[in-house]
Amino acid sequence: MQYEFLKHFPRRMKNVGLYALLIQNSAQKTTWKQYGFLTLGEQLNLIFAVMLYIMEQSLKEEHCTMDDIGAYIDTVNTQHFRKDMTYDDCRSLGDYVVNVVLSNEGRVMYFDGFDFEQSTYQTLHISYVANRIIYIDQEFKRTSYYLTDDGYNLLLATLEIENNMKLTIHEMIFQMHLEKQSYDKAVDEIKNVFNLLRIQLQKIQEAMGKIRRNALNYSVKDYEEILVENLDTISDTKQKFQNYREMVKSRARSLEEENINVKRLGEKDEEKLANLRVIETYLNRTIDEHQKILNSHFDLKALYTKELETLTQMSLIRRFPMRTELYDKILENPGALANLDYFLRPLFGREPDKVYNLNKAFQLQRPIRKREEEDIAEELDFDEEEWIKEQERLQKEKLKRYETSLCRLLKYAAGKGEISLREISTLTEEREDERRELIPNVEVFKEIMVELIRNQEIDIAALAKERSEFIQDRPGEFHLNEMLLYLAEEYPEFRDIRRVETYRIEDGSAVTFEGILNEDRERKTIRCSNVRIRVVQAG
Repeated sequence: MQYEFLKHFPRRMKNVGLYALLIQNSAQKTTWKQYGFLTLGEQLNLIFAVMLYIMEQSLKEEHCTMDDIGAYIDTVNTQHFRKDMTYDDCRSLGDYVVNVVLSNEGRVMYFDGFDFEQSTYQTLHISYVANRIIYIDQEFKRTSYYLTDDGYNLLLATLEIENNMKLTIHEMIFQMHLEKQSYDKAVDEIKNVFNLLRIQLQKIQEAMGKIRRNALNYSVKDYEEILVENLDTISDTKQKFQNYREMVKSRARSLEEENINVKRLGEKDEEKLANLRVIETYLNRTIDEHQKILNSHFDLKALYTKELETLTQMSLIRRFPMRTELYDKILENPGALANLDYFLRPLFGREPDKVYNLNKAFQLQRPIRKREEEDIAEELDFDEEEWIKEQERLQKEKLKRYETSLCRLLKYAAGKGEISLREISTLTEEREDERRELIPNVEVFKEIMVELIRNQEIDIAALAKERSEFIQDRPGEFHLNEMLLYLAEEYPEFRDIRRVETYRIEDGSAVTFEGILNEDRERKTIRCSNVRIRVVQAG
């Protein structure tokens, strides 16, 4: 195929058809005028409001009869639209929206999407709502409406995914297709990721253009919004995309070697190799775009600050009307022309004349610019390096506290096979050192117990397999699964652990640890539910 971007074109046209048929069914009807909805905008607002109500009822697994829809439209109209309609009118309007506009009066709806791979039109079936028969109080037969897949896709495409989540979602889908070796689908997703980055870069450039023209026309709210979007975009370091690129290169290289050394690739493998090359190209462009956004983010901040400072300085300038302060004064007293230079001198201000310093002539001269750059570089390097080292040290100390606490907890549980939190409390009452290891501070112990209770059952073998299959950044913070896997691999006494189970003991009892320090070095009392921790070992 000559134009690869035209693949899967009918899928795109299916999304277009969802809007096109809805507008067509609504715009060609004159019934709307009976209820006071005259413009297409008013009609579409009501249609989507009704569809959202049907979706919410479906999600709550509640019935959605025509009486329910009529009551909903009556409430919305009374509070918001304020059209001159009775309850019967609202019910009649709901019947019209559902059965005429959304259901096309019971006739099947189709939309043609051109398939460029087959060079022919493909007929696409479209349906927004469906219905089923229900019985209320086991006596009254009613029709309940619910959204079809097309209806859900239409609504979910309007708002449900926030802008700052689109990039993350497409990146996750791309990773999933890459792991499943669905390279044709991965190509579409990496294109979506690249397009979102390009859109964000264009937003920054447009914002900088507006600021250059007039910073006062660019509100603080708009500035805050684009800064947040930039931070969301660049929060994932480009290292992740570089890891994807290395994986793609490795797989493409293995296919190329197989083609050269073993056999000629089949049609499917050739298609995979072509898709891998396309993915690699877009990953390179994505990394470049990511770097451009990072640079533009700081340029935007510097430009906005500079423009605001310039506007602030302009407010300090005193302005004179030329006619009243100059022309009229001269006409009243022509002799004032002799002092005109006092008035015009600020317009021709220049740098003061340099004075020759004889003392400097006998000093050893060095390039000033180079020395200033060296001083700045040394200062920045020193501050940044010291700050990074300090942050790494504090993070290592914090992770070590998590490791020591979880290690002590596993030792208690592994010794007997299972143990309750109450038994641990009793056991450590007279063992101050062990209690200090178990609870280094309130925050660490609380987070460990919350994570254990939330996960309930943790399979160590499954964690090891997941880590080997997924590309992920090395965690800089505490993650229970990562820490358990680390302990099972590094500590000989835990290498036989296969599963860790944590359950609440539903007897209403609570366990209390008194006199525990928190991060602010204050004494606190920990009171939590009693839980049982079970360790399943090999053999």
